[in-house]
Amino acid sequence: MGVFAALDVSQEETAICLVGAEGEILAEAKVPTCPDAIADWLAKRAADVERWEWRQVPLPSGSGTR
Repeated sequence: MGVFAALDVSQEETAICLVGAEGEILAEAKVPTCPDAIADWLAKRAADVERWEWRQVPLPSGSGTR
């Protein structure tokens, strides 16, 4: 009962981990940070996700646009 999805998002790729109610890892992957790639992976493996956690990796100091 219960599947949880954790997404660790960076600029280039997103790490995804599906965890069962007892804490067991059900699946892990790294996909491009693109909504379609993330949604496709999750749709194939996580039909019954109850909870999501999303973490964004901060950019290094001095990066970004000016």
